[in-house]
Amino acid sequence: MNMSGKELLCCMAFLALLAFEQGSSCQIDSFARPSGTSFLVNGLPFYANGFNAYWLMDKAFDPYERDKVTSAMKEASSYGLTIVRTWAFSDGGGRALQISPGNYNEEMFKALDFVVSEASKYGLRLILCLVNNWSAYGGKYQYVQWARNAGQYVNSEDDFFSNDVVKSFYKNHIKKVLTRINTITGVAYKDDPTIFAWELMNEPRCQSDLSGRTLQAWISEMAAYVKSVDSSHMLDVGMEGFYGESTPERKQFNPGYEVGSDFISNHQVPDIDFATIHAYPEQWAPGLNEEGQQAFLEKWLESHIQDAGDILKKPLIVEEFGKSSRGSGFTVAKRDAFYSTIYDSIYASARVRGPGAGGLFWQLLAQGMDGNRDGYEIIFSECPASTVDIISQQSHRMAALNN
Repeated sequence: MNMSGKELLCCMAFLALLAFEQGSSCQIDSFARPSGTSFLVNGLPFYANGFNAYWLMDKAFDPYERDKVTSAMKEASSYGLTIVRTWAFSDGGGRALQISPGNYNEEMFKALDFVVSEASKYGLRLILCLVNNWSAYGGKYQYVQWARNAGQYVNSEDDFFSNDVVKSFYKNHIKKVLTRINTITGVAYKDDPTIFAWELMNEPRCQSDLSGRTLQAWISEMAAYVKSVDSSHMLDVGMEGFYGESTPERKQFNPGYEVGSDFISNHQVPDIDFATIHAYPEQWAPGLNEEGQQAFLEKWLESHIQDAGDILKKPLIVEEFGKSSRGSGFTVAKRDAFYSTIYDSIYASARVRGPGAGGLFWQLLAQGMDGNRDGYEIIFSECPASTVDIISQQSHRMAALNN
């Protein structure tokens, strides 16, 4: 059957939407690329709705809990979610991926192989984060401790960003993960389009240097190193979005403090492909009432979307957001309004081909994961219908832009 180019594109869009409506599996077969303020897949725009699930490798390691990885991904796919952000690190301690510098637990690596394989099976793309700013799962604290054990003189966790031995440990981890050959698929991670992007660090902060110079130098060095190992995948920093010294006039949008990062200059590093922000007004501005936190959120979203388009000229993902059920005065209606504010801001930008490219809520859990509850969790089978509808509707309208 002969088709015009326009008819073919319409057919492809219809088939993609049909697969989405039926919640069918679709293996990933093409890399995501940046193109101005948008992402492209197979030459077509790619707008996403997604979630965080840091626990995937950890649960995949346990044969009695591995099914939770599959069930969460299958359910997420059925609601049209297409990106999942998770950890590709566990440094020292129990259930370590990296037991000590350069020494890896092969069985834990096989668990990560399973996560990548299952994501592909259910049409999900992965943002794989390579280290934590916080001490959970080791993080920069563990790296600095390893250097101290090796005889290095280090003052604080922030030496993670400047000590040459620590940086060499981290570069070794980058290379180990990126060049890993998946034992299930036989494909090297750096060659697998299931991986949407690599992420340098979860929420990097360097409060010992509020000028931002230390973190800026580290991002530039590590971003260049990642690209030297893998030039096929996109890379992001993993930032929360705090403004810094490069744009002092924008500090008015911060929640009243700085953390040594700089939303503008950090994302202007050439090897960084897209910008990220997180959104937790109840954590960052606990002294504000509900109306004050809502006003902060709206300005936070507006300023970053505007700057991603006008200054950075790169796509923006609202990479973490959530409203805790453990907060004072929590109601489902308040959480629904919070999600709607974020989703509406993203979609308003995306529908005019602006930089708002997607949002990832924190966090998705499968049933039976009570030990991982933190107040922010979404468990679809337990969630009020109103919340599920808001998430699903965002998936539908973002997917509709992908043609």
